Amino acid sequence: MPSVYERDLDLNLLRVFVVVADTGSVTEAAKQLYVTQPAVSAALRRLTASVGAPLFVRAGRRLALSARGRSLSERARPHLEALVAATQASASFDPKTTERVVRIGLSDASESWLLPPLHRALAEKAPGIRLISLAAQFRTVGGLFASSAIDLAVTVADELPSGIVRRPLLSAGFVCLFDPRHESLGKAPSLARYLAADHVIVSYNGDLRGVVEDAFGQTRRVRVSVPTFHAVGALVDGSALVATVPSVVARDILRTRPHLRTARAPFSFAGGTVELLVRSAVLDDPAIELVTQHLERIARAARGRA
Repeated sequence: MPSVYERDLDLNLLRVFVVVADTGSVTEAAKQLYVTQPAVSAALRRLTASVGAPLFVRAGRRLALSARGRSLSERARPHLEALVAATQASASFDPKTTERVVRIGLSDASESWLLPPLHRALAEKAPGIRLISLAAQFRTVGGLFASSAIDLAVTVADELPSGIVRRPLLSAGFVCLFDPRHESLGKAPSLARYLAADHVIVSYNGDLRGVVEDAFGQTRRVRVSVPTFHAVGALVDGSALVATVPSVVARDILRTRPHLRTARAPFSFAGGTVELLVRSAVLDDPAIELVTQHLERIARAARGRA
């Protein structure tokens, strides 16, 4: 192949050559190719100059292949036919046998409730698919897409690179999570009662500011700041700490710690929308389409439990 590029050969010339060889006529070849006769003649002259030998001889009113032309036809035709077949053949995809790797960006709030059911669904429908999950927060997901580190993501996002398709999955509403054995927050605490409690927050900046401080300017009594939601359940369990978390995260924690309770947050804050983000370049990839279908189904089930 490098020699082909070095010669700078226009492969369309071979297509013209094959049609002329089949029809024996520049006029008929021009009709089949939907070009003018001079265009066909010019293409043959260019190809002849590139090959360095005559490709046709006159046989009465028709054109017949020369010896060099027959050799070129025998060698070029199978490759041209294979190229045409490749452009017309649909890509085969068998979910039962595919071994595709799909790279998905997930926020830590989405990982716990979404990744396990996704794995179980794919283990049944497409057992060979392998998932690579990367941490993707609203500040980092754009960079992950820009570097093609991920094919799709489930997170809250602001600005994104061009070529990303956004589909809303569910609203990220917040609730208060607490242990009733150590904190009597109640079902609907007042703002004063809420602010008087000790809090554990998730801070992506590594400071004492969380979603409440950023959205409302309220100052809580923060006792513990963690970088993800992964340890929140364990921290609340057995302590007087209150965690303000997305409702889907709270539901996931309550499945393993049913003695914990949730309360309505004392402020009107619906949070952002968790979106399914997909690179437009892979939208027609059947493996990506299969994964996105399962993600949307899992999200619908989560909305139904809300």
